[in-house]
Amino acid sequence: MTNQLRNDRIRGEKLLERLARLDPYWGAQLVILLAIVLDLSLSRQVAVLNPAWLLPAMEGVVLIALALASPHPRLRHTPLRRRLSLLVIGLVSAANIVSLVLLVSELLRQKNGTTATGVPLLGSGIVLWATNVLLFGVWYWMLDRGGPAARAGHDPDPPDFLFVQMTEPHHAPPDWEPSLIDYLYTSFTNATAFSPTDTMPLTATAKSLMAAQALTALVTIGLVVARAVNVL
Repeated sequence: MTNQLRNDRIRGEKLLERLARLDPYWGAQLVILLAIVLDLSLSRQVAVLNPAWLLPAMEGVVLIALALASPHPRLRHTPLRRRLSLLVIGLVSAANIVSLVLLVSELLRQKNGTTATGVPLLGSGIVLWATNVLLFGVWYWMLDRGGPAARAGHDPDPPDFLFVQMTEPHHAPPDWEPSLIDYLYTSFTNATAFSPTDTMPLTATAKSLMAAQALTALVTIGLVVARAVNVL
């Protein structure tokens, strides 16, 4: 059984290495795709555009274009590609913020709501919180040390985040570098604790992003979900 688990782990690591060689951004693209899919499940009352699928479809087209460009080494690390990647993340983030504003407005407008209207709004609040975690995790991944391409090079920017493995290197492999899951975990803990936990922001940009995420999460949990439960 132990040998089987070891072999499965090795096969999984080799698969991830092949995916990284083909497309270094596949993990982030998958996260953004999941955020776009979550947008499709939002209540029509908080949809940014009408029909509700129009904006996610536009975001999906740009995401597919970026995924098709990734296997080409001349395109995957160009400044244009980075700007397009940030544009997609920015579009989904902006749509998420607008949906949150619409949801808050809808909840405050409904003084005597019913279960029929409260359940979709409660579901939308949960979706927006989850999308918030995914998007900010990718933002942190794209920001730290100039982005994944810069981190993979020989002259990355100074770190924007201080991880435990950086202060306690004897608890990490010698060549340890933060991966997407580390940034997603940082995003999750910031969205639940409303403050940094084990990963500290070092730059003004990182602190601003974490403050914006904490505020968004606080509004979502404290106002939206509580109001939706009250509507029920």
